[in-house]
Amino acid sequence: MKMTHEMIANQRMLRQRIQQPGSLRPEEVVRRFGAMQAQDYGQAVWAIGLRTPSAGLAEVEQAIAERKLLLTWTLRGTLHFIPPENAKWMLQLCAPRIMRQAAARLNQLALDDKLLERCRKLLYQALKGGRQLERQALLQLLEQQGISTAGQRGYHILWHSAYSGLICFGPRSGKQQTFVLLDEWAADSRELSFSESLAELARLYFTAHGPATVQDFAWWAGLTLTDARAGHEAVRAGLLPAVVDGCEYWQPAEPGTERTAFPGVHLLAGFDEYILGYKDRSAVLDPETAPLIVPGNNGIFLPTLIAGGRAAGTWKRTIKRKGAELFVKPFAPLNTGIREEVQQAAERYAAFLDMPLIKLEYVQ
Repeated sequence: MKMTHEMIANQRMLRQRIQQPGSLRPEEVVRRFGAMQAQDYGQAVWAIGLRTPSAGLAEVEQAIAERKLLLTWTLRGTLHFIPPENAKWMLQLCAPRIMRQAAARLNQLALDDKLLERCRKLLYQALKGGRQLERQALLQLLEQQGISTAGQRGYHILWHSAYSGLICFGPRSGKQQTFVLLDEWAADSRELSFSESLAELARLYFTAHGPATVQDFAWWAGLTLTDARAGHEAVRAGLLPAVVDGCEYWQPAEPGTERTAFPGVHLLAGFDEYILGYKDRSAVLDPETAPLIVPGNNGIFLPTLIAGGRAAGTWKRTIKRKGAELFVKPFAPLNTGIREEVQQAAERYAAFLDMPLIKLEYVQ
């Protein structure tokens, strides 16, 4: 099958549930993806909400409180929302390679295995029995035991404890995140072998992200290309190939594959899977505008305006006492029809926050 970049963008919008998202619950959206980018909490909950029109912020956070969603460090050494049942096998698959890559930094911080094991024991004693403690409380606990948390040591202690399978994030306490014990929060997590984990991760990726390449999968999962190819090969029989500019793309062989999404306007979250979920983003990003989404190439992906499947600008919000203010920075002038749809998208975002939209402004 031959495809164009426009067709790729069209299919991704459908598979990622951005266009025609349906009536999935927050936990069902995350389960479909297997893992969703969550480097920025406020943006990550909106990434779920965008794909769940019937749910607002309160419903997403309720799913977290009810242990239907789990926030922790997983793929590529960064934060994701995952279904609790995926926690252990994802960590077993990804943690060894990520920890090897982090060994030099841990050594620089004088965090050796003996000290990290001591930290884990202290964290376990503090959190066991269903307790939820904020980051600062845990860091103070370590300091009281003579363990310095200065100079990023505290962050790396918590990060390493999460990759060791001890802790994960719990519900928010006001504006602060809490930590809990993973075994208490994900009691029904599945156990898979290494090869089963590769196959399951490949199935999840191509189901929610296709059409995509094996190189896209390897980048998203933080796997070696050899392991990514093994996972892809295990599920290849259920995928359809397509060729674009000499590259081979894969998507699920399931009913509805050939559907066409109606061009629409959407306000994507920062770090959204539609942008960040691929190594090659040329299907939705023009080369000259890609740097505008990641200013200074600093790894921070800005919230993005999507029009007709392609990135058309960035946006940001300001929360005031009376409601939400949104500021949109288009890459090029928008026609009246697009602006009307931006208005609708902005109102939908404000509704997700359960507050009125009090300003929508275009900036240069």
